[in-house]
Amino acid sequence: MATKSILINWEEGIEMKSIALLIQKASVFDSTIYISRGDRRANAKSLLGMMSLGIEDGIELSITAEGSDAEEAVNVIADFLENPEV
Repeated sequence: MATKSILINWEEGIEMKSIALLIQKASVFDSTIYISRGDRRANAKSLLGMMSLGIEDGIELSITAEGSDAEEAVNVIADFLENPEV
């Protein structure tokens, strides 16, 4: 299992396109990937789950993955969330 915490710094806010790209990136991996905000946790491969987290500028997220490619999955998702390609 791999875990990483990041601070969201999206000055222009989250866009649906960013969430869709995040889900695409997460879906490439075999590992199960969860993103947590406080006591809420969502599957990074689920649109509704990711929308329910209410990702916004200035919040801290924790990314956890379990599986054969967990370390790579956490790093790719963290990199994207820190620098979204919108």
